[in-house]
Amino acid sequence: MSPRLIALLAVIAAFGALSAMALMEVGYIGVFEMHMQNYAGMQVLTDLVIVCVLAIIWMVRDAKTSGVNPWPFVVLTLVAGSFGLLFYLVAREVKSRAAQAA
Repeated sequence: MSPRLIALLAVIAAFGALSAMALMEVGYIGVFEMHMQNYAGMQVLTDLVIVCVLAIIWMVRDAKTSGVNPWPFVVLTLVAGSFGLLFYLVAREVKSRAAQAA
């Protein structure tokens, strides 16, 4: 297992734990409601949306060269934010390693 793959899986695990705690505390809708209470929260939510849209554009373009189907990860990004991009990077790394081994 490559150091890059280990790092990605560690980030997914840590961010997943934090996300699970947030969801247990306020629920899926509550995460968004918290960001609508003031301009600082709206700024963070807007920033996340911008980054996710840019990530989706990059994933779709990168998929042409990496050979990974981007659409499951696009949907995951729309539903779960950064998790879509993180799992795409894992799939890309696994596909790249498999191609190198062949």
